[in-house]
Amino acid sequence: MKRAFLTLISLIILSGGTTSCAQKTEKDEFIIKKIDNYLNENISNGFSGAVLIAKQGKIILNKGYGLANREDDILYSPNTVATIGSTTKQFTATAILKLVESNKVKVTDPLSMFFTELPNDKKNITIHQLLTHTSGLIDVIGEGDFDYIPRERFFKTLFETELIQKPGLKYRYSNAGYSILARIIELVSGQEYERFLNEYLFKPAGMKQTGYFIPDWDKKMIASGYMNTIIPVGTMVERFHKAGNKVSWTLKGNGGIHSTPEDMYKWYLALKSNTILSKSLTKILTTPYTPEQESRSSHYAYGWAIFNSDRNTKIVSHNGGNRIFFHDFIWLPKEDVVIIFFTNATSREVELAWPIEKMIFDADYQPKPIKKNLSFFIFDFIKKNEINQSNVLTAMIKKEYSSDLRNGDALNDMGYVILRQEENPDWAIELFRLNVQLFSNNGNLWDSLGDGYKKKGDKEEAIKAYQKAYELDPSLTASIKSLAELGIKVEVKAKKEVVVDHSILKSYVGKYELKPGFVLTITYKNGKLIVRPTGRDMMPMFAESNEKFFLEKINANIRFNKNDDGKVESLTLIESGEEMLANRL
Repeated sequence: MKRAFLTLISLIILSGGTTSCAQKTEKDEFIIKKIDNYLNENISNGFSGAVLIAKQGKIILNKGYGLANREDDILYSPNTVATIGSTTKQFTATAILKLVESNKVKVTDPLSMFFTELPNDKKNITIHQLLTHTSGLIDVIGEGDFDYIPRERFFKTLFETELIQKPGLKYRYSNAGYSILARIIELVSGQEYERFLNEYLFKPAGMKQTGYFIPDWDKKMIASGYMNTIIPVGTMVERFHKAGNKVSWTLKGNGGIHSTPEDMYKWYLALKSNTILSKSLTKILTTPYTPEQESRSSHYAYGWAIFNSDRNTKIVSHNGGNRIFFHDFIWLPKEDVVIIFFTNATSREVELAWPIEKMIFDADYQPKPIKKNLSFFIFDFIKKNEINQSNVLTAMIKKEYSSDLRNGDALNDMGYVILRQEENPDWAIELFRLNVQLFSNNGNLWDSLGDGYKKKGDKEEAIKAYQKAYELDPSLTASIKSLAELGIKVEVKAKKEVVVDHSILKSYVGKYELKPGFVLTITYKNGKLIVRPTGRDMMPMFAESNEKFFLEKINANIRFNKNDDGKVESLTLIESGEEMLANRL
């Protein structure tokens, strides 16, 4: 009797467990179907890319969406290769910990152990500070990812550039700091950076499709990029090859590694199983060290950002992008979930990894459809409508995209895309006209309107637009040249320097931040002001008035701004009709 009773209990327990498992599977299937439908529905709104989701050791979604190459009609797939951007930093950080593991470096080691002739303020910066973005170094050196500054000059310029803040003080993101870490890996290991990653990280993880060059991918497998979701720019790998199979030091160690969703999943498995690093070193890698914001809503670890989920569980994450490609990697250790996201046509609207995370854990959550970004919306509209609907387009732009119209850049860029791609410039002219209505004092935008009319062959309207541009900004050499081509000579007035009291000049001395990590340093020497942009050469400033100065070298102006108390609080950099505010530090 007792045995039969126990058998009955066992059957009930087993039956309940089976039901629970079935319900769990059904719930997962429902969520994945909802996510898959959401992504498919938004291809028409500009999304293309791939998503891999794994839960408790099982891949539950692994698909590509849209096109990886629109010109050749190649679909995006789980094996499509694309850059992971700044997610590269976790590889650099892991490589450093491999050197720690073999007792070749310590995270407390200062830069002076690896580099000679360092300025005093850089000597004691530690590896830990580089890893956590607390070194005080500037963000970038050079003109972007493809500025091939020779190695020695790159590091000489970087080390000679003034610190943004005292080392160890607080978080200030520095791509250049991770380039230093890449060089330390080379100096200590005796291997080139990518080869070290390949031998000690990628091969042990089974990642055959990850790197800069070593994988030697089939060209058809590499995603082409689309700026503003519409402008084809090709692949980053093509540009690496054109440069002689080189990665710039502005990029090495901090970005630009290429991979696939399936390879990044292998990376996740290797970290989770301690294949690459021991359990203790993986903990060091993902420990939250320094708050990224004053709100302390996230902290930076070693190449990772650490968040708390809505369930008060740990999120280990990093993303990377270059305004064309975007990648996101979200790892939830307690829930044993990973979300790997790629897109080759990024905008704020299509960075979808976090909405996907919310959909996984909240069955009732349904994100809104992706809003077409401004460029995609305009391009889609003009493909479907005749020019007599231009008033409808401009009304919709004003209503739906007012937040994108903080300055004239977006419409100006789109106007030139149309001007280059379309035989009829009428749509470009309509965008340029709207732009000068919104920003009537911007000479550069009037110059663009002139270009539209010139392409159409409307000489009279082109001259009017160019003359207005010159009236607003006499430094616009493009307008002067265009007017000359149309038979209108403009007498270029030489700028005259005026004398300004030394006390006024000295009141402008200081640092002004244009963007995080990029500072204009104003100094006073021999009766003149000198400006030095971060990582660039010094330039003399010539006074037009007590507040406004011109720079001959780059044909730009600087205007100093005072508050109600008469204290200098910011400056405005004016170049080609564009104005950029820099607050005083």
